[in-house]
Amino acid sequence: MNLEQGDDWPKYSFSCGTNMPKGCLINPEGSRLILFEEIKHSHRNNFIIHTHVFYTNHLGEPASFKSSEKLQFNSAWEKWYELSSKGWTEASHNYG
Repeated sequence: MNLEQGDDWPKYSFSCGTNMPKGCLINPEGSRLILFEEIKHSHRNNFIIHTHVFYTNHLGEPASFKSSEKLQFNSAWEKWYELSSKGWTEASHNYG
């Protein structure tokens, strides 16, 4: 999917209702969680999103760190949509 071409924008809406992919998604098995967060010092025309992947415990809470990645805005939405289409669902977690 190429989000850079105007006519190729996907025809779906993002459930969080924001202009940034923010929050957590958990995989269907409940074994991994991915956190999307905006890097605060991103330039307005080049938003960068951090993704952090965690292994989870039996309650679906982060138990151990797996990996991190910096993604540009469009790539972050593509990743969010790809995971959602594979059955990942939004999860609420508070991180300090």
